[in-house]
Amino acid sequence: MTKLKLGGIEDDKPVKLAIELPAPLHRNLVAYAEAIGRETGQPAPDPAKIVAPMIERFMATDRAFAKARKNRATS
Repeated sequence: MTKLKLGGIEDDKPVKLAIELPAPLHRNLVAYAEAIGRETGQPAPDPAKIVAPMIERFMATDRAFAKARKNRATS
């Protein structure tokens, strides 16, 4: 099995954010959570718990975002 980009989900005090997701995206989040559960050998995390790590991973690997942040910090 290929290694997923997300590993285990850390338990941290969350900040609540209410959003609406398209149904296909929610189904994919559920499937991704199930894959994490299978890969880690633990129960699948709540799909809502994987959204923040996914966004963090996306932003951490977005070169244009890093460049924009760097330019903003030096301005």
